[in-house]
This record gives sequence, C-alpha cells and structure tokens, in this order.
Amino acid sequence: MSQRDSSTERAIVRIEDGVAASTDQDAIAIEEPLELRVAGDPLAITMRTPGQDRELALGLLFAEGVIASLSDVGSVAHCGRPGQEGYGNTIDVTPGPGVALQPERTGAMRRGTLTNAACGVCGRRTIEDLLARIEPVPAGPALPIALLWRASDALARHQPGFTRTGALHGAATIDGEGQVLAAHEDVGRHNAVDKVVGSLLVGGHVPSTNQTSSHAGPAVLAVSGRISFEIVQKAATAGIPAICGVSAPTSLAIDMAERVGIALAGFVRERRLNLYAHPERIALS
Repeated sequence: MSQRDSSTERAIVRIEDGVAASTDQDAIAIEEPLELRVAGDPLAITMRTPGQDRELALGLLFAEGVIASLSDVGSVAHCGRPGQEGYGNTIDVTPGPGVALQPERTGAMRRGTLTNAACGVCGRRTIEDLLARIEPVPAGPALPIALLWRASDALARHQPGFTRTGALHGAATIDGEGQVLAAHEDVGRHNAVDKVVGSLLVGGHVPSTNQTSSHAGPAVLAVSGRISFEIVQKAATAGIPAICGVSAPTSLAIDMAERVGIALAGFVRERRLNLYAHPERIALS
C-alpha cells in the first residue's frame, strides 16, 4: 500500500516584534478524513494524517474488539482507483474465511458515529462496557526504569513529522531489550497509538484471544502529550505492561491503569518521571 506525505507547505508571514518580518513557506501537518468500512458497510470516520491507514484500521478494530487477531481479516484496501478524487480516504476491511465481522454486536461503535482524532471511545454507551472485556495485563518481572527513559528517547527519535510541522503526535513501543517494535505519528494521539497497535498485530507481537504471539512482546508504550483513558485501554488490549508520556495522565487514565495492572509514568523527561500507577512493576535500581 503506497504511503502518502504527512505534511504539505503553506505560505506564511513571519511576525517579529509586531512587524511583518518576512514571508516564507512552512511545513504543515496534513489532516484528512478516513472513512472506515467493514465488508463494504460504513462504520466510522476519523480525522487522521494520511499514511499507515491499514495499521490504523487494524489497530482501531482490534482495540474495539471487532477483530481478535489478524486471521479474522481477509483484506484491507483503499476503495476506488488511484487518480480519482478522494482516493485514499476510504478503506475497507473484509473478513477472513469463515469469519463474520459484526461491529454492532461488540458494542464498540454505532453506525453513523463520527469518530474524531480526539475521542477514542466515541459510540460506547458506558465505560463499564469497555472495561468488562479487557483482561488485566499479566504480571511479570519488574521493568528496569531505564526502559521508560529509553522508550521516551526512542519516541523523540521517531517523530520526523513533528520536527517538520510541530503539529503531529507520536507513539512508539519498545521490547524488554529496548528495541523499537513500532513507531508512528498522526494528527490525533489515539490514531498514533492505533497505528502502533496495528503494526504490532501485523508483526505478531500482540497475543490475542485466538492467536499466540510469535515474537517478543512490547514492554513500554511511549506517547506524546497527556495520557488519556483511551490510550491506557488500547495498551491493555495489546498487553503492554507500562506506559510513559511526556505530560501527565488524566484521573481516569490512572484509575484504568490501576485496574488493568499497567505501570503509568508521566512527565518522563531528562531522566525524571512521576509514577502514577503500579510502581511495583518498575525496578528503581
């Protein structure tokens, strides 16, 4: 699937001390709608940065419980033909052999709901409905605190779009050895995480209900901006035991992390951080 540019250029006027100093071309993050269809049936629309649409679709459907593994999916493809107006902004996910994808039965989304880049649980009737199907992240050895800083550093290195535009969020996962498993950017924080989860799913790094992971699993998810409830939910679905962010978590994110067994760290910068949930999962040596 071809990749599209994540940024464009626009003419600007630079103002210094209240005076127009110069005109220039500036890099601007692209934001366009993506319509997600399941077996040809429109399901949701999300505003996103073009690129990794397949991973975004898979990550969103996996996080919402519409698919349980990659084997549930037959194909993921953009609708229409290259060159047509709007091509690349509609993507269709078809079921695998013998699979019937029924989003309405999961309670995950409602037909016609506009899912935007700032809301990861649009269409859910209650948060309890969401929590009811999320299994706690299995207990394991404490993670070295250095992994949190390494994840944050890895995220900073994998944000070329942010460097150009200053307008893209990022998400990255590393394994227990500190190796980057997936890193993506998007105009929406939740979209960036969905792209990462989709990449983990494609790479066999996510244990699911009917598929055993064949590769080392993710240890830490690093995100730009604040850590919200939805980000913790997506990490829990992917079995990620720790989350770190450059900003603070919300109260509901902390409650969620406590409930599902995820270590939650905020203000991770310059070898400092705050731990908000499950500090026992982090080795402070």
